[in-house]
Amino acid sequence: MLMAALTALLVVVGMGVGGMRGMTFFFLIALVMNVFSYWFSDKIVLAMYRAKEVGPDEAPELHSIVRNLTQKAGMPMPKVYVIPDDSPNAFATGRNPEHSAVAATVGIMRILSRDELEGVMAHELTHVRNRDILVTTMASVIAAAITYLAQAALWFGGGRDRDGGHPLAAVFAAVLGLIAAPLIQLAISRSREYMADEGGARLCGRPLSLANALRKLERGVAVMPMDANPATSSLFIVNPFSMRGVAALMSTHPPMEERIARLEDMAKGRL
Repeated sequence: MLMAALTALLVVVGMGVGGMRGMTFFFLIALVMNVFSYWFSDKIVLAMYRAKEVGPDEAPELHSIVRNLTQKAGMPMPKVYVIPDDSPNAFATGRNPEHSAVAATVGIMRILSRDELEGVMAHELTHVRNRDILVTTMASVIAAAITYLAQAALWFGGGRDRDGGHPLAAVFAAVLGLIAAPLIQLAISRSREYMADEGGARLCGRPLSLANALRKLERGVAVMPMDANPATSSLFIVNPFSMRGVAALMSTHPPMEERIARLEDMAKGRL
């Protein structure tokens, strides 16, 4: 439903900019973007962060952790990548479990213990198992397009045509797009993060290991934020930017305190 709302928002922005012709044009764009992101989003994101595929000889501990977890979960073994970045973080991508990849930065492997890294990888593999990656990646692509189109509409305005395009409609659609697109993307991302935390904790069997990892990652990102594209921030296990104050309210990730509290409740048998 949220993905449908995001696609509909792209159509509304198109209608505001160019009337019925604009609506039709941007509806076609939405369809093309969905198909394109379904097949190629994983390759785009991995290339964006210069991720290098590694085998058991190059990253033995990471590879061993991922293999053990996938066997436990009854999942296909994903490709394993390492990102040459000192900021501690990780993400998974791919359209389904048969075509998936997990990626970890050099920084995350440096600061986490094996148990904590296992908790993080279990979180990412839960995303893969739930097919969250397809949803969040498509949401990122469409939200980025809406933001771009809305900014273009505000900058250039809209022209009246026989199909009903009007400058005021363009401005209204642009403002709607700039406000609604990130809110819908935020709702998609936050709901999936809670579920991945819970599923990852159950998969690795140690909720506190994942909770401890999240604490370390939050501190690590605060010290060394990642040079990341904002449109892809929802893919990472923790927001790659240092989010404070009002900015934290618009983060694609749930509040860290709430995530940790839920995991601690799981460890105590309350969830």
